[in-house]
Amino acid sequence: MTGPAILLLLAGLGAIAWVSARARAVRFQTAARASGRRDAVHSLPGFHGWYVALWAVAPAALFLAVWANVSPGLVTQSVLADPAARTLPTDAFARSAILGEARAIAQGDQAAAFNPASEPLVQPYREAGSHYGMAGAALALVLAFAGGAYAFTRIRADFRARTRVERLVMALLLLASLLAIVTTLGIVASLLWESFRFFSMVSPVDFLFGLKWSPQSAAMGYGNNDAFGAVPLFWGTIFIGAIIAMIVAIPLGLMSAIYLTQYASPTVRRWMKPMLEVLAGVPTVVYGYFAALTVAPALRDLAAAIGIGGASSESALAAGLVMGVMIIPFVSSMADDSIAAVPQSMRDGSLAMGATTSETIRRVLIPAALPGVVGGVLLAVSRAIGETMIVVMAAGLAANMTLNPFASVTTVTTQIVQLLTGDQEFDSAKTLAAFALGLVLFIVTLLLNIVALRVVKKYREAYE
Repeated sequence: MTGPAILLLLAGLGAIAWVSARARAVRFQTAARASGRRDAVHSLPGFHGWYVALWAVAPAALFLAVWANVSPGLVTQSVLADPAARTLPTDAFARSAILGEARAIAQGDQAAAFNPASEPLVQPYREAGSHYGMAGAALALVLAFAGGAYAFTRIRADFRARTRVERLVMALLLLASLLAIVTTLGIVASLLWESFRFFSMVSPVDFLFGLKWSPQSAAMGYGNNDAFGAVPLFWGTIFIGAIIAMIVAIPLGLMSAIYLTQYASPTVRRWMKPMLEVLAGVPTVVYGYFAALTVAPALRDLAAAIGIGGASSESALAAGLVMGVMIIPFVSSMADDSIAAVPQSMRDGSLAMGATTSETIRRVLIPAALPGVVGGVLLAVSRAIGETMIVVMAAGLAANMTLNPFASVTTVTTQIVQLLTGDQEFDSAKTLAAFALGLVLFIVTLLLNIVALRVVKKYREAYE
């Protein structure tokens, strides 16, 4: 029996358990009402149904999750005990390759065998897989019936089914929260550990303040550990994400927010705001293609036409312009909400004093909404400096310290992709440098988010 079939069967058993338990609880409730003892029934029939359904489904589902990880090992042990496995080589790698091929053919993931030694093991794999699959399905059904029967016998008028169900839901919510926290801690721990290994090979001072970035030459023995100076990467990230992109995003985002909140009619706003926010849903690889194939060649030709030498087809300006367009919705949405949250009395007071609409916007609304706007800008900056695809495809790989926007530069995210692409040795400083760069980027983004959230919190407290 396949996994989806077992899950479908469990879902059907859960539905039957829910209907049966609810029907029994309805009878209890009807009898209590007939006798005038409404307080004798503690929980609604639906809670009784969910209590029995959860007991019927949850233990069986948990068993199947464990069995899915245990059964492959049992199947392999069964196949190894088969006489057909006596001809397997003693080399662990070759043995694993033959067993893996036989398993893939038995499961239907591979049509034919490339190694003749795997063909005799296909049938034992099928038989063992079928045997343990049926055993797991049978045990799961037994658990489902046992759990459902146990819960069904506990149903009575004064049974606190609602309390039990709510406690289970609360436990699931707590588990989901802990899972998110543990995942975050795992990410941070892995970054810290690998970064510690890198800094045991390369001085943190040389990494954070060095002006030469050439990990490839250091890995090939043409350089030493002073080739891991990351200042050119930091500058490229700031130049593209915090300067060029913000020069595009802040004015356009702020002006679009002002127009939508103060000048646009309700009909125009209803159409324009969703269209503007669609920009946030476009995949970044699409922006990368647009930057690499359209914007970058146009800027190179423009630079050549006006006499700027050394213009590259991969430039900071191309990546920054497209990135700025991408994060316009971040700035616009936060500015829109901030301006709309300014009390109407401040607008009316300014207009009543004889100020024009533009003067009211410039001298009243924008200063009052400035904390929210600044928070949106900081969130947009943290989004921009962590962008990968646009800068990989349009900014280039050259670690240059330059103010020329038409020149090729590189960023932290670009180098992380470059260092971790292909077969890597995770004992070399070249590969571990990617984790150190990731740690720096994580810390900077975290600090920007903290500052932005604090600014927004102060703004909300002022105008609630």
